[in-house]
Amino acid sequence: MRRAVAHLGPSLPLLTELGQLFAAAGHELALVGGPVRDAFLGRTAIDLDFTTSARPAEIEALLTPWADTTWDIGRDFGTIGGIRGQTSVEITTYRADAYDGVTRKPIVAFGDKLEDDLRRRDFTINAMALRLPDLRFSDPYDGLDALAKRRLRTPAAPEVSFGDDPLRMMRAARFAAQLGFDLAADAAEAMQQMAASISIVSAERVRDELSKLLLAPMPRRGLVMLVDSGIAQHVLPEVPALQLEIDEHHRHKDVYEHTLTVLDQAIALEAPAGAAPPEVAGPDLILRLAALLHDIGKPATRRFEGGGGVSFHHHEVVGAKLARARLRALRYDKETVRAVSRLVELHLRFHGYGEGAWSDSAVRRYVTDSGELLGRLHLLTRADCTTRNQRKARRLAATYDELERRITQLQAAEELAAVRPALNGHQIAQVLGIRPGPILGRAYDYLLAVRLDEGPLEPDVAAERLRAWWVEQPESQA
Repeated sequence: MRRAVAHLGPSLPLLTELGQLFAAAGHELALVGGPVRDAFLGRTAIDLDFTTSARPAEIEALLTPWADTTWDIGRDFGTIGGIRGQTSVEITTYRADAYDGVTRKPIVAFGDKLEDDLRRRDFTINAMALRLPDLRFSDPYDGLDALAKRRLRTPAAPEVSFGDDPLRMMRAARFAAQLGFDLAADAAEAMQQMAASISIVSAERVRDELSKLLLAPMPRRGLVMLVDSGIAQHVLPEVPALQLEIDEHHRHKDVYEHTLTVLDQAIALEAPAGAAPPEVAGPDLILRLAALLHDIGKPATRRFEGGGGVSFHHHEVVGAKLARARLRALRYDKETVRAVSRLVELHLRFHGYGEGAWSDSAVRRYVTDSGELLGRLHLLTRADCTTRNQRKARRLAATYDELERRITQLQAAEELAAVRPALNGHQIAQVLGIRPGPILGRAYDYLLAVRLDEGPLEPDVAAERLRAWWVEQPESQA
């Protein structure tokens, strides 16, 4: 307790001041949840969460003159937020959330006791509080014991806790990924029995939990929990579908285990947080989503070939379509959907490189097709090598090293990041005597293809090639 309070040292003046402010108005106030848990773990909490006997209007009346700015976006759920200096606080009325089993939004009921409020929280490690201003520790559900044992338990019976908010089952997986904790046996059993109830939770809330899980230090732990419990079958069914039956001759590797290994290896390749481009600074959600989804086209494309072989022809194309559909269903933003599905589509491109047999044209296309995703594609491609054959692994790594060297050389010589045809749209129109429209777009694409195949051209040479192309087009005879 002394260490935890000492860890809160920089915040103690603020905690004391707020506690005195609410106590003077006749209200209880307690620091609760994540900040208390993190104080015992020696982690720094970014935001401070409080709970109080005061109702939202009373919270706002007290907080407005104290804070530099306030917001009430969570008023319907009893939460008023504020910022003072560099510190952000959220204060919520004692409450008890519940779902009616049909709608996707929780029903909010305000309470009067701290113990009742703590009982409605997700896990006992988040059901600890420090009463303010005197810093009295409140732990009615043995959260400190669970914290010491690194165990996720629910304050109420698991079926009651998960029934109140099914998203808590995903939160369990997220905490496993963030903290490395295990799930209590009764909670694990309840998750399996209640997995289907996650479907009443909005896609946006599911998406946010999945993102937090993937950005955690150990996402594999959380993903395995989602798959083993059956939750993934309802929120990300493409992942458990990777558990393809392995035939007796083991003609292909376990795609599910391969995927988890690729994710681990991609994370290991990320640069430290804050690294500048072209490095991929971790944690990177787009890279991690791409690693997780890169092979989801395999179940639909698996074919057993004569002679004991197995093929997954065009699984990258099928996988890109599946990734796009799933991420849209989870309400990810357009840029994330585009980037992840493009990486899935491109993740096999390197394997056509062979023993360095690509022409400069092919290398240019590799760079321009990946665009700003090139750094992530480098990491995804390297992470996708999970062979236990060390000789093969070293050969693949050396081949990719050679490809990266060629890319660097061409980028230096030709500024590949800004590849453009030798003539712009206006110049093309002048050379051919045409107006803007689809024909002009085709002419531009032709010159861009020439640029990728042959490298930079002088404008007069490009104009000559363009005229030769134009003669062969039906529109030129009109």
